[in-house]
Amino acid sequence: MFAILEKTAVIWELELRKMRHDQTDLLIRAIQPVLWLTIFGSVFRQFRELPLGEVSYLSFITPGVLAQSVLFIAIFTGVSLVWERDLGQLDRLLAAPAPRTSIVLGKAFSGGVKGLFQAGVIFAIAFVMGVDLIYNPIYVLAVIGVVFTFGVCFSSMSIFVTTLLNTRERVMGMMQLLTMPLFFASNALYPIEIMPRWLQIVSIINPMSYVVEALRALMITGDLSRLPVALGGMAIATFIFIGAAALAFRRVGR
Repeated sequence: MFAILEKTAVIWELELRKMRHDQTDLLIRAIQPVLWLTIFGSVFRQFRELPLGEVSYLSFITPGVLAQSVLFIAIFTGVSLVWERDLGQLDRLLAAPAPRTSIVLGKAFSGGVKGLFQAGVIFAIAFVMGVDLIYNPIYVLAVIGVVFTFGVCFSSMSIFVTTLLNTRERVMGMMQLLTMPLFFASNALYPIEIMPRWLQIVSIINPMSYVVEALRALMITGDLSRLPVALGGMAIATFIFIGAAALAFRRVGR
């Protein structure tokens, strides 16, 4: 276990160095949440029929936009594996004396760090737009933990999907196929209560719904009554995807 953790830290540090030398991807993806909050949120905040209580629609979707941003940046962790394989970099990594589980964890953790960058962007935009966020330090630290875990979760899912496919086109197509249903079949943009019954069932088993629920409680409402359930659902999904990615990654290069 100590060897796995040690090699995981090495792979993670390698991925962070890549991010430091090329920040283009982070900057480009920071544009997306800006558009969601400034355009989509500003327009749909005019609707008063949604059962949001005292929470404005812009405040309601801010955690959902954060979750969506982390989802989109984490889901392409697997895509980077395809590029590394085509360039021959993955072969050198596989030849290194590191357990493959460490490679999966190191890359997944880098997805979590990228998610934290998106969280900083969302908090900055929300502050400028006057969104009433909770700035309690304990809550903010909890948000950081949720965002990092969520990034690790879906980076692992991305790695798992990538190991099952062989071409860049298939990976890109599958990622697009997965991200849209995960996002729109969650409570990111609208309450579960207004969904059709069949979509409510889908939302309940959608791990993104638990992430958004946790973020909304910590960032907007302060109601922590369902936070243990949300964190539990997210933790289960994270362990499942990490385990699936680690098992599937063993077949890479064979």
